[in-house]
Amino acid sequence: MSVKHPIVAITGSSGAGTSTVTKSFDLVFRRENIKAAIVEGDSFHRHDRKSMKVAMEEARLQGNNHFSHFGPEANLLEELAGLFKGYGETGMGKVRKYLHNADEAAPYGQQSGEFTPWEDIPAGTDLMFYEGLHGAAVTDTVNVAQHADLLVGVVPTVNLEWIQKLHRDKNQRGYSTEAVVDTILRRMPDYINYITPQFSRTHVNFQRVPTVDTSNPFIARDIPTADESFVVIRFANPKGIDFPYLLSMIHNSFMSRPNIIVVPGGKMELAMQLIFTPMILRLMENRRRA
Repeated sequence: MSVKHPIVAITGSSGAGTSTVTKSFDLVFRRENIKAAIVEGDSFHRHDRKSMKVAMEEARLQGNNHFSHFGPEANLLEELAGLFKGYGETGMGKVRKYLHNADEAAPYGQQSGEFTPWEDIPAGTDLMFYEGLHGAAVTDTVNVAQHADLLVGVVPTVNLEWIQKLHRDKNQRGYSTEAVVDTILRRMPDYINYITPQFSRTHVNFQRVPTVDTSNPFIARDIPTADESFVVIRFANPKGIDFPYLLSMIHNSFMSRPNIIVVPGGKMELAMQLIFTPMILRLMENRRRA
């Protein structure tokens, strides 16, 4: 953790909806004129798309059918923790991008599924912003979470998460239902051992809960809309959170526990703005004083 060079990390599983939270933070950064160093979690995968397929096949031949991007073996967690620590100390570090598709790859003259070269974080950033799978990761040898000043978890109910992943991977990436289900099954041990424990370390969790039937996510024709859900927002430490203000500003919200506020799904982005704006401004004020 660092007062002078704060780190904000958004963590969530594939298909969880971390991009929605990222957009909300981006609005805060632009409105408050905050220069953020952006770190994409996928850029800390150990393998590009081609070599990942090779690594998966090698693992299968050795009897491991669960080698996945969710686990530490397929990621550069030591390097990620080193970046968090180094940025907190100096405001510097090296980052790269993972090019998910042809549109992302074209400006770099590279192929989809490759990494760009490592580059220095631009000088003079106000904070570092991470979005990915392992912002609060802890293993026997690595502790990424200890270096973050604000950890946010994005955790829809698991059936909703699978519905979102199925629709994204089928519609945007051209995968079959069978291929997506195979990926979910292969990742399950790492999901349980390395992804879900992170949400006990986060400072704030956002869990979207649908109010429609999602009992069989593998046949769902549509993703439940925001208006067909509630969002459960849990604060690890509710001290300093102005719940009366939030309840007055977010229509039809209510408290379910002393550290939990529940808001209509359509109000999630408003809730994020109301919650995160003062948190980010506090980090910036502490930085200014330092």
